[in-house]
Amino acid sequence: MAQLRAQPAEGDPSDRWVAQLRKGALEMAALASLWRGRLYGLEIIRFLENHSRLVLAEGTIYPILSRLKAEGLLTSEWVEAEAGHPRKYYSLTDAGRQRLRQMAEAWVGFAGGLSRLLEPVLHPADQDPSAGTPVLKTQEITQ
Repeated sequence: MAQLRAQPAEGDPSDRWVAQLRKGALEMAALASLWRGRLYGLEIIRFLENHSRLVLAEGTIYPILSRLKAEGLLTSEWVEAEAGHPRKYYSLTDAGRQRLRQMAEAWVGFAGGLSRLLEPVLHPADQDPSAGTPVLKTQEITQ
């Protein structure tokens, strides 16, 4: 019996598509993780895992943070830890907050439009079973 896979096979075109989708959203996710205050790198990784199901390696997040800092969207400072080694904390700049708001507005609009487009794909019960095509309600046509 065939097993269902939660993830596409390695090298599968849909796997590459998902990777590109994630890659495009990582800068916004990194900025969003800092909305409420400063965090150091590992805290950002954990925050993203806990709040968005994005699982990142340290080797992925640090180049993104460096690029965002170079663009003036983040600041960083070294802080001595009570135990262990110093940690580099990242914070949003005013420009970073502004950029994140712009990104969030664009994302919500884009995702909302795609969600409406994909609704019949994800919920085929709204389709006419005899015709195999979606049944459009009058209000959907006028919107």
